[in-house]
Order: sequence, then structure tokens, then C-alpha cells
Amino acid sequence: MKTQAMFENYPDVVGVDDLCKMLGGISRKLAYRLLTDQEIRSVRIGRSYKIPKICIIEYLTRTS
Repeated sequence: MKTQAMFENYPDVVGVDDLCKMLGGISRKLAYRLLTDQEIRSVRIGRSYKIPKICIIEYLTRTS
């Protein structure tokens, strides 16, 4: 699978709502758990999370 073509309709940095959509409609609670457990790398700015799109792709293509 080409990683360049994944999520091409999303910006390079997304928020929690977009993360939920990108992962198939997961709940916000699960999205926050993935972020706080550092399963998906992110940057916290104030009270909001900013997630680089590449980190979501890495999470999805991880083979562990």
C-alpha cells in the first residue's frame, strides 16, 4: 500500500475529530486513550492535540 496516497484529503496535521474519522469512526474516548498512551505520537498545544498525519499512517502500518 502506498503511504503517500493514504488520507490525501486530510491536512498534514489533524485534530482529534479527524483522527476519529481516519480510524474508521472510533470514539473520542478511544482516540484520547491512544494519544495519552502514546500509541499515536502527537503534540499537545494548550488543551488540544495536534497529530501529524504521518504518525497515524505509522500507527496503522506498524507490524507489532
